[in-house]
Amino acid sequence: MFTGLIQGLGKIKPLSNDLWQITFVSHSDAIMHDLTYGDSVAVDGVCLTVEEILKDGFIATASPETLRRTTLGREETQARYVNLETSLRVGGKVGGHFVMGHVDGMGELILAEQTATSWEMTFAVPEAIARYIVPKGSIAINGISLTVATYQPEHSQFTAAVIPLTYSETNLSCLSSGSWVNLEADILGKYVEKFISPGKTPHQEDITPAFLIEHGYL
Repeated sequence: MFTGLIQGLGKIKPLSNDLWQITFVSHSDAIMHDLTYGDSVAVDGVCLTVEEILKDGFIATASPETLRRTTLGREETQARYVNLETSLRVGGKVGGHFVMGHVDGMGELILAEQTATSWEMTFAVPEAIARYIVPKGSIAINGISLTVATYQPEHSQFTAAVIPLTYSETNLSCLSSGSWVNLEADILGKYVEKFISPGKTPHQEDITPAFLIEHGYL
């Protein structure tokens, strides 16, 4: 489990078979000081297990399924930086939100605009993820915990306001229109969906006042 607060940046490159080497390029001490064999590290939001520790990074396995569902296998990702975060320790600060490192799918950056106080970044998302997006809710983009500013369901798009520190210290500054990103919806929304509609996927028309009364919400 992670919190979506990025600790450093790295570069990723394939080795043999499913092995990948992640090399630190910034703030390596924050990750290396207690990194051990078997630890979990979020690489652009993808939870990978440390199999070998190097002087300036580590080696991990990324399965074909992981590469298919995430951006790690894309050439554009290998050409830029990846975000890195070690797993949450018991008693540690949860500065973002609970991020599992299990990517739900990929989204596409539509537009990034700089304002007087932030960067406003708009992403297109698949329907399977869009259903969990709510204004002022949380979402992980390349492992970064961000708050949804606005959501446009008719276009399956949402906008997040990114403060200058987050923009400059993560790989968001490396993205351009058309770039693909890893998305993980808030785990709380998934549990709510499961509890209110066990055994099936709920639809908006299913949630009526009678339904809410029956299940103790009204």
